[in-house]
Amino acid sequence: MTDETLRWRGPTAPAREWRIESRKRVCNGFYRIDRLDLSHELHGGGRTPTFDRELFVRGNVVGLLVWDRARDEVVLIEQFRPGAMHRSTDPRLVEVIAGMIDTDETPVEVAVREAREEAGPKLSAESLRLISRYLASPGCSTEEVFVYLAETDLSGVGGRFGLAEESEDILVCAAPADDAIAMIDTGEVCNALSLIALQWFALYRMREGIGSPHRGCQGTSVAPSNQRSAAMTCPLM
Repeated sequence: MTDETLRWRGPTAPAREWRIESRKRVCNGFYRIDRLDLSHELHGGGRTPTFDRELFVRGNVVGLLVWDRARDEVVLIEQFRPGAMHRSTDPRLVEVIAGMIDTDETPVEVAVREAREEAGPKLSAESLRLISRYLASPGCSTEEVFVYLAETDLSGVGGRFGLAEESEDILVCAAPADDAIAMIDTGEVCNALSLIALQWFALYRMREGIGSPHRGCQGTSVAPSNQRSAAMTCPLM
């Protein structure tokens, strides 16, 4: 392999060709899975032979970190997650507000609606700031994630929320921002969307001179995720 084959292509370079030879739906339940036969051009010239992959086809997702600047508190929620059953005796995860885009709504509209349904705050679209947009797992999934920050008064926020028709059972807490960021270090927050939101928020607060220094972006040992932080002051948890 030569240096030329390792060189990154510039942003103005023409797109390399790829082709889906065939596509078959192999699962059409709550989520969908397609089996693809595909091929693409290679970095060093030529192209791959046709190969097969399963593709997890699902709607995009929004995440929302709601912050009360005056009180320096953020909204955290806790709910059951089937994907966490293999790693914990109690697979209820602490997260930021999130939801799937499975209607014709825009990501901002979904974030506003999910905030109301999952935690209670009534937000305006204008109050949302896009802080990250990323592909969740591009090796096997179509899912794209939109992460927002919103500022609002969190007085009185907390309790139990969720839509019964969607089997949601969501515990909501307005947590001190420093405590929420500390949960990065302890491993109490362990899903990617929430980690990205809180790490961005930690850096933002540092730039703005808000709060105390933290370790969430410096790398520390991680405690078991089922250990609730002693500093977490939500009376419902």
